[in-house]
Amino acid sequence: MLPLTYRPVPVALTIAGSDSGGGAGIQADLRTFAFNQVHGTSAITCVTAQNTMAVTRVDVLSPEAVIAQIEAVAEDIGFDAVKTGMLPNAEIILAVAQTVQKNNLQTLVVDPVMVSRAGARLIDEDAISTLKTHLIPHALILTPNRYEAEILSDQSIETLQDMKAVAIAIHQLGSQSVLIKGGGCTGDLQGTDVWFDGQQLEVLKADPVPTPNTHGTGCTLSAAIAAQLALSQPPLNAVKAAKDYITQALHHALQIGQGPGPVGHWFPLIQAAPLPPVTE
Repeated sequence: MLPLTYRPVPVALTIAGSDSGGGAGIQADLRTFAFNQVHGTSAITCVTAQNTMAVTRVDVLSPEAVIAQIEAVAEDIGFDAVKTGMLPNAEIILAVAQTVQKNNLQTLVVDPVMVSRAGARLIDEDAISTLKTHLIPHALILTPNRYEAEILSDQSIETLQDMKAVAIAIHQLGSQSVLIKGGGCTGDLQGTDVWFDGQQLEVLKADPVPTPNTHGTGCTLSAAIAAQLALSQPPLNAVKAAKDYITQALHHALQIGQGPGPVGHWFPLIQAAPLPPVTE
């Protein structure tokens, strides 16, 4: 007889980098999975030494090491959804794409981590080309930020109409749907995302949250989408639920360190049982 505590649980896999500061990457993804009631598994692509102020070192794993992690999870536990985050070079991107194809992964969220929210380039042109050619066509949902969307479409984004046009253009790269994120935009575009799945073009708005502590928002959003897909939500419903999740996490963002802190994943616990105030 199974123990009384047993129940089946959806599983999600994140393929991304490790953030020693705990705000983004694998750490943010696993927290997001947990608070969406999904068991999180991981394949680490690189190990970063970072805090809220800077990234001081990056050690990239071999493609073989990344694939071994994915295969280990696939062979025993399995997964209902997969998301990719930081894939630091073309070799890892190609290996991940081949593994996605080999395992016939249908529920893939690709967060094309190419440019930071502030506009800093994170991977080289070869890696970007490989991402476009080999991985993006396998994505169920692609989630570029403004700068990544501009690179993928070779178009600039200044207005909502630009966002819509870029979403349609990027969809032609082969992903089943595209979510252009406006979190890094200014003015009326802040908090505005655009969804396109080849037929439905929808503008998703949320009131901007006035906080400087936004580290890990992109990772968290894509992880929340993957979690909702693992829970059998349709793609657009998954995106809407994930957008609600990241908005609440931003309302509970953490003031830690000397730079931008991370979003607050544990807000469901705070809402259920408020923590006592921090005393000096």
